[in-house]
Amino acid sequence: MKLLRAHVMHVPTNPFKEGQLEAFPDGALALDGDTVQTAGSYSDLAERYPEAEVLDQRGAYLLPGFVDTHVHFPQVPVIGALGLRLLEWLDKRTLPEELRFADPHYAAQQADTFTRLLARNGTTSALVFGAHFKEAVDALFSAAEARGLRVTSGLVLGDRFLKDGLHTTPARAYKESRKLITTWHNRGRLRYAVTPRFSLSCTDDLLAVCGRLLGETPDLFFTSHINEQLEEIETVLGLFPETETYLDTYLKHGLVTDRSVFAHNVHVTDPELKSLAERGAAVAHCPSSNLFIGSGLFSLRRHLAAGVQVALGSDVGGGTGFSLLKEGLNAYQVQMLQADGLVLNGAQLLYLATSAGAKVLKLEDTVGDFTAGKQADLVLLRPPEGSTLEASLSAELNSEAQLAALLTLAREDCVVDVWVGGESVIG
Repeated sequence: MKLLRAHVMHVPTNPFKEGQLEAFPDGALALDGDTVQTAGSYSDLAERYPEAEVLDQRGAYLLPGFVDTHVHFPQVPVIGALGLRLLEWLDKRTLPEELRFADPHYAAQQADTFTRLLARNGTTSALVFGAHFKEAVDALFSAAEARGLRVTSGLVLGDRFLKDGLHTTPARAYKESRKLITTWHNRGRLRYAVTPRFSLSCTDDLLAVCGRLLGETPDLFFTSHINEQLEEIETVLGLFPETETYLDTYLKHGLVTDRSVFAHNVHVTDPELKSLAERGAAVAHCPSSNLFIGSGLFSLRRHLAAGVQVALGSDVGGGTGFSLLKEGLNAYQVQMLQADGLVLNGAQLLYLATSAGAKVLKLEDTVGDFTAGKQADLVLLRPPEGSTLEASLSAELNSEAQLAALLTLAREDCVVDVWVGGESVIG
């Protein structure tokens, strides 16, 4: 038994409904091996567990591990590609970089870097857009397994409107996906997601293969992009003239289920929101990417009012880094810019970065907060000496205000340690 002593914060129930931040300024997390026993004040838990080993991290902040619901494995070198909108950004910067992952050695190097940076930023679980090459996806899963992260990912599929070297065929897509599923799905902390890039780059025949894969293995996940930019939507509807909405291109192949996660959804219609809610599908909100590539302002109010699940995604490399604390800040600012935007508090932003993502990825019984029985996935933050964050936190602030300061100022340099299942995954 261990007591991890710090300023403990988590959001065990939905703060968009009845929940709120639960915080213990001089708190502790009681751990039995890899499992949370309880969170509470240090004095209470020290009395309850007098024989426990105390890991004293006073002055640090203990949060649940972050859950990133949309991040691209092959796009770390693309971060910061200025001055381009989506389709031009893909053509000039992103797809040429993704072609490099045909080289297994380069892919393996990037897989190690990618998983290291996820962990270094406090992300313990992630839904990862993989690569267009099977060997590169093998490398990603291998690196995630070696580091101990909870990763759901898959082979990215496309058979048109990409660089020639990225195209597949329906037959090859099925064969390679089946091999990856057999090797990696439900292996330890790893799971597989069927991953067509987006309908713009996929014919009906390829999307039908995606539906076949989901039908054969019902507990697979599905992820893709939707309604990111207006030019993209116009192009998709031109390619599928028989459909009325972007979502229809996925619906017709049975790809919209309670295990589906669609990234962006900035320019969504009411019928699409209704269909997403009815089928239990989720949306990954990627605010820094939406701002950086000029996609638009996401309406969180409309999604929540329709009953659509929403969680945060970093969307590296359209997004501006791996930190979900940064995404929380950007999500707050995106809402403040809208006449009908929700004024978000720290508890809601922390929820979107942790428990909401766990629910989207069907991990809500395993991670996302510090309730008893969950796995010890956590991030420990400490303000660097002499930093702006340290100065801000030196004021007499309550826990809600301190969390707001962390969301605003804490980034990778504040991460002291990150655990998955009770074991450190950084280094």
